[in-house]
Amino acid sequence: MKTRLEELREQVAKFHAKHPEVWDLFVRFSMEMINRGYQTYSAQSVIERIRWEKDIGGNGSTSFKINNNYSAFYSRRFMKMYPQYEGFFRTRQQVSSWSDATELPELTPQDYEYINDRYLA
Repeated sequence: MKTRLEELREQVAKFHAKHPEVWDLFVRFSMEMINRGYQTYSAQSVIERIRWEKDIGGNGSTSFKINNNYSAFYSRRFMKMYPQYEGFFRTRQQVSSWSDATELPELTPQDYEYINDRYLA
């Protein structure tokens, strides 16, 4: 049976293939913080900045969605690709490695709009 970790890896791989610019921004913003003298930083903060930058540069009618769970994968990839910065992002054991896969599809921006319209209006 597939684990939640394997399921998340597949989702991240699909997302990365569709949005390779996210990786470029993740590296760029991480390097900016390193060059400013930070010894450690939050991968989630880098993801939030990517959201901000993508929204600012967007047309206002489409929204950019990146799953919060992906920050763990981007931070680990960064430290693997740039081993001299091992430990820049603090990581924890991924509990998804021993959890069963949910087999639920990843939500799309349209799903979020439906949920908001239906339950939060």
